[in-house]
Amino acid sequence: MNRRGSAALLLLPGLAFLVFGFLAPAMGILFAAPGTDAGEIFTRLGAMLTDPYDLRIIGRTVGLGLIVTLVCLTLGFPIAYILARSTSRWAGVLLALAIFPLLLSNVVRTFGWLVILGSNGALAQLLVSLGVTDTPPQLLYTPFAIVMGLTQLFLPLAIIACYSAVSQVDAGLDDAARGLGASRRRTFWDIVVPLSLPGLVVAATLVFAGSVTAYTTPYLLGGSRQRMLSTELYSYSSVTVDWASASATAIVMTILVVLVSGISARLGRRGATA
Repeated sequence: MNRRGSAALLLLPGLAFLVFGFLAPAMGILFAAPGTDAGEIFTRLGAMLTDPYDLRIIGRTVGLGLIVTLVCLTLGFPIAYILARSTSRWAGVLLALAIFPLLLSNVVRTFGWLVILGSNGALAQLLVSLGVTDTPPQLLYTPFAIVMGLTQLFLPLAIIACYSAVSQVDAGLDDAARGLGASRRRTFWDIVVPLSLPGLVVAATLVFAGSVTAYTTPYLLGGSRQRMLSTELYSYSSVTVDWASASATAIVMTILVVLVSGISARLGRRGATA
C-alpha cells in the first residue's frame, strides 16, 4: 500500500467521528428542531434578515466581535513577541501567567467584572475620585462591559496562537535586519509581522468565533439592554420555546463563523506563500 493510501486509512476514524459525532447532530439541531420543518425555519431566517430588530442584534454581535478581535490582537501579539524573544529564565513563568486565566471558570471571571464595573465598583469610584464625573457612570450592561469581559476571556487564546507563530520565526532574521541598518520598529513590521501572519489569522479566527458565540459573558455584562445572537438563541430555546427562531438564529451564527473561518484560511494561505 502506498503512502497516500496509508494516510487515508489513518484519517478515516477521525473523519467518521467528525461526521457522525459532530456534523450530523449539528445539522439535525439546525434543520430538524422539535415541532418544526425546514420550510418554517427558512421562513423565519428570511424574516430575521429583513427585520430591523434582528439586524440590529446581528450588527451588534459582529461589531463587538470585530472590536474584541482587534483589541486582543493589539494586546496579544506584542506580549507574545516579547515572550518569544525573551532570553530571561522567567519567560516561561510569564507565559504561564499570561494564559493562567484559561484555568479559571468563565463565570468566576465574569462575576469579577460585575464587581469592577458596578455603580459602586472600583472603576466607577476611581472615575469619581479623579473628578472625571460627578456621579458613578453606568458601565454595566453596555457594549464597553461586554468588550472588556470578552477581551479578558479570549486574550490568552490570542497570546498562545501569536506566541506559537512568533516562535517559529528565526530570531536570526531580526539580527540580520538590524545589522543591515533596520530599526527595531521596521524589523518588527517588515519581518516579524508578515512571517507571523498565519498565527495572527488563527488568533483572529479563534477570538472572533468565540466572541460571536459566547453566551455567559454577554448575558451577565450586557443584560437585556445589549442583546446578542447567543442571548437571543437562549431566549428562543428556553424562554419563549420558539424552535424555528432558535434554529434560524443558530444558522446565522454558524454562517458567521464559517464565513470568517473561510476568509481566515484564505488569508493564512496567502501569508504562508508570501
